[in-house]
Amino acid sequence: MKSLRLLALLAPLAGFAAPLVDPPPNFIVILAEAQGWANTSTPMDAADSTSRSQNLKTPAIERLAREGMRFARGYAASPRCTPSRAALLTGKTPGALHMTYVGVGRRDQSTAEQRVLTPTPLLELPTEETTIAELLKDVGYLTAHFGKWHLGRVDPARHGFDASDGPTNNGGPDNVAVPNPKQAEGMTDRGIAFMEHAIQTGRPFYLQLSHYPDQETKGGGKRRDPQSESDLVDRTVARLLEAVDRLGLAGRTYIFYTADHGAQGRHGNEPLAGGKGSLSEGGLRVPFLVRGPDVAAGACARTPVTACDILPTLAELAGFHGRTPPGLEGGSLAALLHDPEGRTSVHRPREEIVFHFPHYDLGNGGPASALMLGSVKLIRNYATGTRRLYDLDRDPSESRDIAAERQTEATVLDAKLTAYLTSIHAELPRSNSAFTTEKAINHE
Repeated sequence: MKSLRLLALLAPLAGFAAPLVDPPPNFIVILAEAQGWANTSTPMDAADSTSRSQNLKTPAIERLAREGMRFARGYAASPRCTPSRAALLTGKTPGALHMTYVGVGRRDQSTAEQRVLTPTPLLELPTEETTIAELLKDVGYLTAHFGKWHLGRVDPARHGFDASDGPTNNGGPDNVAVPNPKQAEGMTDRGIAFMEHAIQTGRPFYLQLSHYPDQETKGGGKRRDPQSESDLVDRTVARLLEAVDRLGLAGRTYIFYTADHGAQGRHGNEPLAGGKGSLSEGGLRVPFLVRGPDVAAGACARTPVTACDILPTLAELAGFHGRTPPGLEGGSLAALLHDPEGRTSVHRPREEIVFHFPHYDLGNGGPASALMLGSVKLIRNYATGTRRLYDLDRDPSESRDIAAERQTEATVLDAKLTAYLTSIHAELPRSNSAFTTEKAINHE
């Protein structure tokens, strides 16, 4: 059924505008699920041997690093999947989209265990938001999304995708276990078929492959096996690279590889603190690599980048000169990608990078927001009313809170955070009158 749907959706379309770059580049975005910063065999920071796994082998990711640029400070937009995916597609932060949590959302409940009541997020990506797919379709691109959608029940077609697997999520009979684990191999098959069709039509393309969690287990069992999961994702990346080479597309195709958030717990995130569901570096800093025409091969960029930067980057690389979506928060990485030193600045509407996650979740982090400016990061905890400050250049593990000794700087950054959250009308936690200290959850 899915192959028939793919063929039907890829019927030639008329009335599109011509791309403004000749020949126009193709784009492939591979989004891994819950992959920690150090969860590949490639050190994401070339100067830090601890930024790679000592056990996992990911030769295809190693190839991307050799032939492209890796980012020592590449960030997901959120420590949870739904908001992170929404930000990637729109170039806006989850706070601005009001999509700050995952799944069915949590409604305020007066429980004695919680110091604050958390806001209820949007559960669907609003159709009025402009996505990468819609932007590129305006200049003649074919667009496809295969794999995990997890942005509500609205079909990806309504967000500009010519082909997709529909509004999928983690569950369902088509994506749970072997012999077709989470559709990883199947969605790669569909992605390659989509590329072949785009060549036949003479159209440039945007292809996004979004992986599911826990995709394969060793020996067909149900116990999570990190090596098997990494093998499967890496194998699909290898197949895509081989297809790009076979189809003669390498010279005009950009491949972006990143993850929706860090791994759960410390596994795969060490030496970073925290993990999935936390605004510590382990929840946010993820593998981030780009290969493509004139990208500085083998370079390691130290400039901080986020998933919100992907939309403006693709727009510039495609030669898009139309009106960009209002409220765009990311910046183009195009100049940085061509810098072998990896130090070119990224120009965004604001100099700071903000993460807004006002929810209780995995671990004990509690509802929080974070702001990064250069190497300094401030984390505000709404449950405890405290703030922490870290210098990530000197202390990427966030083991030493310097807020007390740099109080003026912490106050300035805290004011910047408040100004940003106010400007986007961010939803914030509020006091819980039913809270009692006897039953308090540890939020530190």
